[in-house]
Amino acid sequence: MSPPHPVIVKVGGSLFDLPDLGPRLRRWLDALPSREVILIPGGGATVEVIRDLDRCHGLGDETSHWLALRMLSVQAHCLAALLPNAVVVECLAACSAVWRQDQVAVLDAHAFARADDTSAGALPHSWAATSDSLAARVALVAGAQRLILLKSVTIPRDMGWTEAGRRGFVDDCFAEVLAHAGLQVEAINFRQNS
Repeated sequence: MSPPHPVIVKVGGSLFDLPDLGPRLRRWLDALPSREVILIPGGGATVEVIRDLDRCHGLGDETSHWLALRMLSVQAHCLAALLPNAVVVECLAACSAVWRQDQVAVLDAHAFARADDTSAGALPHSWAATSDSLAARVALVAGAQRLILLKSVTIPRDMGWTEAGRRGFVDDCFAEVLAHAGLQVEAINFRQNS
């Protein structure tokens, strides 16, 4: 298990088309007070390919779930390539060694979900749970106290997570995953963040 209270940062898949995502994210991470950060990449266009294939061929929830998570593995490696000193890890226990080397941990979502799949509270195998819920689940399992969602939209500060899910700002399962978490959760419109 990782040291107590890492900061979980979900990097929205919609941000991967920002030409300066790597340098911008590096500056933002450098400004965080904690060095114990775990990045969770979102799916964006890569996962949309799986959604399209599911619509076209009726792959079903189970197959689509695991294929989408495999695409998040691709996104993790892409994100690590954009950030100097970033390392893809397959489990939370590997984060400590990464942090000791003053590096950033990027979690392979597929490996994490495979290991977590039989645990109480594991995510459902459906499109209702996306990388938002995955990031929340990682935060719970890691014992984090803070979850930051970097997105392409502004979520009103006074909006509850259930309503945010209804409006499509986060996925349908997000509020449920957070229900017993006691996490400090914030969403940042990273397109407006310099």
